[in-house]
Order: sequence, then C-alpha cells, then structure tokens
Amino acid sequence: MKAVIYRAFGAAKDVLSVEEIATPAPGPGEVLVRVAFSGVNPSDVKARAGSRPGVTKPPFPEIAPHSDGAGVIEAVGAGVDPARVGERVWLWNGQWQRALGTCAEFIALPEAQAVRLPEAVSLEVGAVLGIPGLTAAQCVFGGGDVAGKTVLISGGAGTVGHLAVQLASWGGATVIATGSPKDFDKMRKAGAAQVLDYHSENLAADILAANGGTPVDAAVEVEFGTNIAVLAEVMAPNGRVAIYGSAKDMAPTIPFGPILFKALTLDVVLIYILPEAERAAAIAQLHGALDEGALEVPVGQVFAPEDAAKAHEAVEAGGRDGAVLIAF
Repeated sequence: MKAVIYRAFGAAKDVLSVEEIATPAPGPGEVLVRVAFSGVNPSDVKARAGSRPGVTKPPFPEIAPHSDGAGVIEAVGAGVDPARVGERVWLWNGQWQRALGTCAEFIALPEAQAVRLPEAVSLEVGAVLGIPGLTAAQCVFGGGDVAGKTVLISGGAGTVGHLAVQLASWGGATVIATGSPKDFDKMRKAGAAQVLDYHSENLAADILAANGGTPVDAAVEVEFGTNIAVLAEVMAPNGRVAIYGSAKDMAPTIPFGPILFKALTLDVVLIYILPEAERAAAIAQLHGALDEGALEVPVGQVFAPEDAAKAHEAVEAGGRDGAVLIAF
C-alpha cells in the first residue's frame, strides 16, 4: 500500500516520503479501513518535528503519521461482525502509541476506534471528528449540561474553537468568543452571542461587560498560560475552565489565590486518553449535533500524499480557514 513515512525528526520536506509498504492485516478485534482522508493536526506536525517535551527520537523505526481519518471498512478480524465490511467510518487515535497511522491507504486498528459515520456526513468531515471534534465536545460538555450558562471560548475561529462555539450554542449556552476582528463574522455565524478582540488590553473588563457585568460559568481555553490571569478575574465561583492548549506559555505562573477562593476547576483535556465513558458521551454529542444540522465542520485544504510536506507546513503556518486533509 501507499503510505507517507518518516524515520527521523525534522522539517516536513526533509523527512516525509511516499513509499510502498505492506498492507496490514486486521488482528482479532480489529478492522481494516481503506482510508479516504487523513486529517493533519498540530499534534501530528509537532510529533514529526520532534518538538514534544522529553522525546528525543521517534518511538518506532518507521512511522505513518496522523491520528484522524475517515474511510470504509475493507475487512474485519476475528471476533468482529462481518456486517461491518463496507461501513463508512471515522477514526480516532490512529497513530497514538502505534507506528502506522491514517496517512496511508489502509489502517488496521481496534474496531472501537472506527466509528460508524452518520449517513448524511461526508468522509471529509469524518476526518476532522477525531482530535478537533472530540476535544471540542469534551471541553464544552465534560463538566455537564451547559444549557442556560455562559461559556467563554478563546480562539473561537480556530478549528477546535469554532466547533466548540457551535456545540455550546447547540447545547443552549450563551457563548462569548474571543478572536481576531477579521474572524468576528465567522464566530457570530457559528453561534457566538458576543465576540471580542483577544488582543484587547482590557479583555477581562470586555468579557464581564459582554456578560452584563457578571462572571462567566465556564470557559474553553486554547492558551492557558497567556490567559490565566484574565480567567481568574472573569470566572464565576465554582466555574470550570477546560484547557486544551498553552503553546505560547508552557510553564505559566498561576495566580492561585483568586483560583482558590473561587474554587475553580482547571480541567486539562487530552483527548488521546479520554476514559471510555466520556469518549462515548463526546461521540454521541458530536453525532447529535451533526444529525440536527447544528455543526458545520469546515475543510480548508486537501492535499495529495505526495504533497504531505505541504500539508504539514500549512498546519505549522497557522491561520487556517478550516481543516487540512490528505486524500488517498
């Protein structure tokens, strides 16, 4: 089968190559999926670049990257219902602690990691539901029902943030989203009741004013280190901050006093190790929103396998208007 492979850390153009490797066979409890689209996420490009803390060499001799994808089940292993053959599925954790991810014509993985795709949902959209979709769902709903609450979402125009705005709005929350002024219309269209410039020097005051002068109940945070002081000021007592990133400041100073006396919950979301019950709930929430037409999943660019390096570079460059995929 055709696969995109790397054997060493480095720049995408230096280490990624398209090769012919053996097609895997599904083991007991596994399915073999013919991949239609492989999703490229920031975590994938960081893993390929070797920028994860404490990781000095690739964990396997050769790696086909990417955890997200979508396709059709081609074959099943022992113990799997043969009726699943031909099923359209989306994939999660394709390359988590595994050598061969979704950036290949085929992938064999446990059948639970191949989720039946709702009938009306395209394979392109399916390839975005893994890391971005599940992260957004867990961030929004991981603390319980959000109906009637105010949810603050930072980076509301990014892939996860954009999905989170839509999911929170669908869940009955009033959404305040922060982002660049050029993305205000996008965030409003997604369901944000108020949109704010995240570069404002008075962001905390802006957030409180946008909520009628009262603190917010919950937050979804992409840059925890940068925004922790603002969060400490604007969160309501017993509020929950769902944190899925802090790239600009990986060793933040935390104002513990305000957090302590508000008894805030700092909930770090790492979707790769989400417990089974919570993952099942997040999948159900994503499918529910999709079934009701409440979730738009934009795809920005689609690349051929031979252009995988360009796909990685597009993700590294940031400022994407939608997900980046590789088509097989």
